[in-house]
Amino acid sequence: MSRISWMGAVALAALVAGCGGSDQSLNQTGPTPDIPDIRETLIPSMKIAEPIGWGDEVPTVPAGFTVTALATDLQIPRQMLVLPNGDILVAEGRGGKAPPLRPKDVIAGVIKKKGNTQVESGNRITLLRDADQDGRAEVRTVFIDNLDAPYGLAFVDGYIYVANQGALVRFPYQPGQTRITAAPEELTKLPERINHHWTKAMTASADGQTLYVGIGSNSNVGERGMAVEEERAVVWAIDRQTGARRTVATGIRNPTALAIEPQTSALWAVVNERDEIGPQAVPDYLTSVREGAFYGWPYSYWGKNVDPRVSPQRPDLVATAIEPDYGLGSHVAALGLSFATGGGFGGAFSQGAFVGQHGSWNRSDLSGYKVSFVPFAGGQPNGEMVDFATGFLTEDGEARGRPVGVVFDQGRRILLVADDLSNTIWRIAPRPSAAAAPAAPAARP
Repeated sequence: MSRISWMGAVALAALVAGCGGSDQSLNQTGPTPDIPDIRETLIPSMKIAEPIGWGDEVPTVPAGFTVTALATDLQIPRQMLVLPNGDILVAEGRGGKAPPLRPKDVIAGVIKKKGNTQVESGNRITLLRDADQDGRAEVRTVFIDNLDAPYGLAFVDGYIYVANQGALVRFPYQPGQTRITAAPEELTKLPERINHHWTKAMTASADGQTLYVGIGSNSNVGERGMAVEEERAVVWAIDRQTGARRTVATGIRNPTALAIEPQTSALWAVVNERDEIGPQAVPDYLTSVREGAFYGWPYSYWGKNVDPRVSPQRPDLVATAIEPDYGLGSHVAALGLSFATGGGFGGAFSQGAFVGQHGSWNRSDLSGYKVSFVPFAGGQPNGEMVDFATGFLTEDGEARGRPVGVVFDQGRRILLVADDLSNTIWRIAPRPSAAAAPAAPAARP
């Protein structure tokens, strides 16, 4: 793109950044969210929260909890893994190499870049150790380096598994080890052509024999052609021993985090839905990943709501599309998922899912920018989503941070939150004097 065109795009970005409000009467969370009509415009609503840093502030959490910065000055922390000895692994980096197709892609890139950290991609895994549990990591080492945009992490039977943007690899691990220098063993290739959505989410099955990997779409809604969407917008099941894989679910646009629900051992995901059809279309969601299920992308959303932008249409596939389990709100960009296990924090936070919401860009009234909690009962969502950690967004619409991965550590009764704007790992724990069953905050509006 020429310099003049680029400057024009930047100017247009400034003009459209504040356009297009949303209908506050809509309820877009829960099992039956309101789905508004499509509001497609030449330039979609775009706005990002200007980063300002935390200063002396920390995230706001419910009464009875305390927050500390376990580690700072990381290089784009994404997902985390707690090892059996309590050591914490943090995947750091940024991937993707999709070129813009349209002027509005350039504009969206300008808007998004304003709200991201400017530090260099780590392409590594950092180990943090807080042996005395004071909320500060006294040991911090580069655990594995020279990786390629690592994201998903798993530990099974003496191996650390890492989902890079183009391959699933593993490393042998000895308990207490603080650095691995062994060469990676490649288990299987992962789709990396274009990599519009580059993150490869991962979790291990309850028995440890299967590694589930989420692979996002190569476009917003098929605008690059469906040929490049082969084995995209899917979840794979990969045999941990052989690397053999099969496709579990399709039409699941961008599954950014995967986790196993502890009561049923079922696979769940948080998914980022499509953009550019209105500030409240379409809700991102939390869902069980059902064997053989088709979740609609790109032909439909939230079940059988047809997206008219896709050509050719596929009514045969739309007829098979299933609805997700739970709406999280439109454009909240959920990137983190972890279930409370072993009774969680007790009380209102004893059963359910913590969700890291990175925050919107495709609406003028910002959404997300927090960690929420969805209560569960009997292995299913049961009740209203509530805010658990806020303060990432100021009252003036500026961003102190942006949550990504979340991990509940049952052994230590803490929640870890990766913040890839301030490059911090936050540690949230009950205060020593707090009651065993803290009260829930107010329901999310």
